[in-house]
Amino acid sequence: MVNAVGHIVDRTPSGEVLSRAQSRAALVPDCMVEARRIANTVISGWHGRRRRGIGENFWQFRPYSDGESLSRIDWRRSARDDHTYVRDREWEAAHTIWLWADLSPSMMYKSRFGAVSKESRALVLMLALAEILARSGERIGCPGVMEPVSARNAAERLATALMHSDLSSGLPDTGMIRGWSDLVLIGDFLDPAPAIMDRLGPLGRRGMRGHVIEVADPAEETFPYAGRTEFTDPETGEKLTAGRAEILAEDYRRAYFARRDSLGQGLRHMGWTFIPHRTDHLASEALVSVHMHLSGMPGRATHGGQL
Repeated sequence: MVNAVGHIVDRTPSGEVLSRAQSRAALVPDCMVEARRIANTVISGWHGRRRRGIGENFWQFRPYSDGESLSRIDWRRSARDDHTYVRDREWEAAHTIWLWADLSPSMMYKSRFGAVSKESRALVLMLALAEILARSGERIGCPGVMEPVSARNAAERLATALMHSDLSSGLPDTGMIRGWSDLVLIGDFLDPAPAIMDRLGPLGRRGMRGHVIEVADPAEETFPYAGRTEFTDPETGEKLTAGRAEILAEDYRRAYFARRDSLGQGLRHMGWTFIPHRTDHLASEALVSVHMHLSGMPGRATHGGQL
């Protein structure tokens, strides 16, 4: 196929896949830079799940109790006054958190009202979250893309893996996830809510904690179209032409928010969190909200979230 300026355009399935892979490979480095910038703005004061236990890092001094091992006494600290103190260490057991972003064609959408495409925002959120979690010593993985790793450069390794991974569509395969883990899913979730819950329900029954961030373009909520308008399904290529698009607005918005409400209620009933986020809002809003949930402080997750 030849486009209007004479360039040959490969519209075969393999050509479309290659084009999408190249576009994503070009997008990821910029998203990584933006992710680090956002992570640096929100990381202050968030220190993961630090608590007393077995580890190497000093936690605190406390008075000695009868029956405790004498080897735990800190004699230098105890010599300062008339009390005997033991030296507690910080609990160190890295938690596994799986991150996934929908990179299917519908995520490429960006209206004139959105700051960035849904795909770009999803990648920035995932990489920024990986950056913060890696600094906190957590193990980071991505289903089907990267096995869990505990490393300071986990976000960079995830970005590299995404550049070379196959295109992702639908929800991820979670068969490789074992034990008690957290799963963060980022996408537009435009499929019917019952179909999504059918996929996610078994994960909740396995004891997995989940956090869903729904990324939406402002136009998808407001439906700002009028007059003759042609709509194209980015997944199938099917087209719908409306002679007067404005007469569809009320029914569209009713259906759109009913789907969101149904999905949110289903997730909360399962014990998961649901965070709607628009691309014309700051990425840090959704990031702070999911951070608070991962840290066990949902009461403070007030930025851009729906609890």
